[in-house]
Amino acid sequence: MTYLEPQQDAPAGGGRELPSRADRTTPENPWPLRMLSENLHAYIARCAPTWVEGQIIELNRRARVTYVTLRDVDAEISVPVTLFANETAHLDRPLEKGMRVVAQLKPDFWAKTGRLSMLGRGIRPVGLGDLLERLERLRRALAEEGLFDTARKKPLPLLPRRVGLVTGRNSDAEKDVIRNASLRWPAVDFEVREVAVQGSGAVRAVTQALRELDGMPEVDVIVIARGGGSFEDLLAFSDESLIRAVAAAGTPVVSAIGHENDQPLLDWVADLRASTPTDAGKRIVPDVVEERAGVARARAGLDRAVRGFLDREAAGLAAVRSRPALAQPEDMILLREEDVDRWRTRALSAVDSRTLRELDAVRHLRARVRALSPQETLQRGYAVVLDTSGTVVTDAAAVRAGDLLGVRLAAGELGVRTETVSARRPGERPGSP
Repeated sequence: MTYLEPQQDAPAGGGRELPSRADRTTPENPWPLRMLSENLHAYIARCAPTWVEGQIIELNRRARVTYVTLRDVDAEISVPVTLFANETAHLDRPLEKGMRVVAQLKPDFWAKTGRLSMLGRGIRPVGLGDLLERLERLRRALAEEGLFDTARKKPLPLLPRRVGLVTGRNSDAEKDVIRNASLRWPAVDFEVREVAVQGSGAVRAVTQALRELDGMPEVDVIVIARGGGSFEDLLAFSDESLIRAVAAAGTPVVSAIGHENDQPLLDWVADLRASTPTDAGKRIVPDVVEERAGVARARAGLDRAVRGFLDREAAGLAAVRSRPALAQPEDMILLREEDVDRWRTRALSAVDSRTLRELDAVRHLRARVRALSPQETLQRGYAVVLDTSGTVVTDAAAVRAGDLLGVRLAAGELGVRTETVSARRPGERPGSP
């Protein structure tokens, strides 16, 4: 304590000056004990009354006073409270152990005994309606954040390597989950965390166990199980911190709180809600009998498919082998041989016909060429006149009288000398004037 109500330095017995503050006291100059108690009483008397919520864990009724001990709903913290008769007289029903209440507390320090106590006023039980209203407000707020969205829920593995189980110590819920899961899949392996699932430490214990299991890579699914209880007993599974821890978990979480009438918020945020621990044990692992039956059905279906395929292929092969082309392949060869002979005969006939036609054409062309050749012209009595240089003379004007000329006949040549020259203009006919 470093500071209390300041006072003027006052002389004690013997005229000694006392320190005005606690932090000024020394072994040589201490306070009297009464001064510490009086200052504590004065300091605590100035504390304002505070409304708190808690659970009654101890109750002691006297004639005019009732002593209760309130414990925090989430933590292991408790304080004694004194209630006078006028504070409890107006209650509709008497206070009971385990009841959740709201009260205004005013701290009071008894200077004579040095005892700190709480004076309670306006105490009243927290009704079911109040709790439901609080949970509904919290549910709406968390839903608006998206913590309950279906899209964020993780699917459960088909066959988990290890199942994490958070449940009460030696509880029926633990036995139900393990027994039913083992009946369906005998090889299932569990990682169990036995914690308090009711009371002030339940939220912290369940949250810590959840995070521990979530950090284990071999745990593929986590089951949080409790075998039902009253609405107040299940309030721990609607705590906001636990809900957020489940939402942040990377491992799929199954809620198995055996309470059908009222759903704790854990059911909303969990990846799968099981109606009871027994239901959770059946849903986290497959049924080995059903799986074996499914494998047998799949194997039978596969056998039928293979046999059907082989039968169809065998029938198709038999149909192919029964065709004439495969039953008597030599017939196809004979037919093709006849076709080849026929096509060869037609080809040879076509070649012969074409050759004859082309020979006739060559003969006609040869005759035409021969008819147009100079030799044929000479054969008809014409002659070719050449000058001394061997040039064909086509114009009489190019020749003078007395020139030597050569005349080429159809057979042989003549050498002649011109006697006379009679020139004719181009286009003039012989004998024209």
